[in-house]
Parts: sequence; structure tokens; C-alpha cells
Amino acid sequence: MKRGKKYQEAIKKLNRNEKYSYDKALCILKDIAYANFDETVELALRLNLKKSETVRDTLVLPNQFKKEKKILVFAKGDKAKEAEEAGATYVGDEDLIEKIKNGWLDFDVAVATPDMMKSVGKLGPVLGRRGLMPNPKTKTVTFDIKEALEELKKGRVEYRSDKTGVVHMAVGKLSMENEKLLENVNLVVSEIRRKKPADTKGEFILSAALSTTMSPGVKIATK
Repeated sequence: MKRGKKYQEAIKKLNRNEKYSYDKALCILKDIAYANFDETVELALRLNLKKSETVRDTLVLPNQFKKEKKILVFAKGDKAKEAEEAGATYVGDEDLIEKIKNGWLDFDVAVATPDMMKSVGKLGPVLGRRGLMPNPKTKTVTFDIKEALEELKKGRVEYRSDKTGVVHMAVGKLSMENEKLLENVNLVVSEIRRKKPADTKGEFILSAALSTTMSPGVKIATK
């Protein structure tokens, strides 16, 4: 893929053969930045996983950088009231399911109580391909609605390794202080290290890189 002139100039400032600390990599990204908007800082980790293995969980980054999400909750009775009191943007049951069936999707994340999942499951073709389907693995199917909403409002995010064993996720904005960006990066790395399968031999994080929306990747010394 042909890159623009500004991208090529950024590459010239970067030693592509050298690996840096996370802190130094963040400094480099700020030095080579050329975009006229506040770029997202992204972390990519290639993991030592077998084909049958995946790494998936949620976490709350210590320093937030995304706008508050519109949270929809599928719940009835007392749990619907709990969702309203906890600050959900939308709360309902069959009424919301019908609305979504008719094409409405003005929300960022969906939470459901377990007793609602039989009905919510009918929305699989719509919500599934958009990554909006409530799932116990991402703690969005729960009876503890208050706690779920508190974490989501704090900025709880999901990470998941892809088919090639790579975890790719946003960790901040380039305008943030390096100290805050580094805190976010360190939390992600430490949480993923905790997910190392017991039978994995050798290094778990095989390689790492930091980049921004428009920049080339900066390689990280992972050891």
C-alpha cells in the first residue's frame, strides 16, 4: 500500500530495527506525529497461543479517553428500576427488542439480565455482527446491573485475541500525558500476562508495538 509523504517523513525519523521501552515509544510517537487531529494510541501484542486458545476478558483503564457510552439494558421489574437508577440510557424488554428488530441501534453497549436472554437471543443476527450482543464473558449478562453499569461508565473495555494470536486495542489519545498513557499500557500488558495458559512454554508475549491512528508502528522490547 502506497503511503503519503508525511507518513514517509515520519518513518525516516524512526529506526525500524530498534526496539524501545513503552515509555520511549510513546515519546517517539509524539515526536513523529503529523495528523491535525488528536490521534488514538493503539497497542498490539502478539501472543504465544495455540490455534485452539484465545485470550479474552474485560478491564477498566485507569485513565479514560472515550466519550461516555449510551448503555441499553434489557430487564424487567426491579432490575429495570435498578438499571434506571444506575443511569442506563435506555431500559426495557420486549419493547426494545421490537424497536431493534425494526432497525433502531442508537446505543454503544447492551446489558441483559440472564432471564431476558431467551428473548434477546432472537436479535443475534443484528447485534452479533455489530459486537453488541450481551455476553457473560464480557460481564454484560448479569443480575448485578448496578455494578455492570458502574464499570461501563468508568470505561470498561473488552480485549480479545484474533485468529493470529494478536490482541489489538486502543489505550489512549496522543494528547494525554505520557504518564497516564503508560499507566494504561502497563495495566493492559499485566492483565494479559495473567492470562498466560498454564502449559505455554517460553515467552507469552512474543512481540509488541505501539502506534497511532496515522503513524507507523514502534516496536517494543518486551523482555
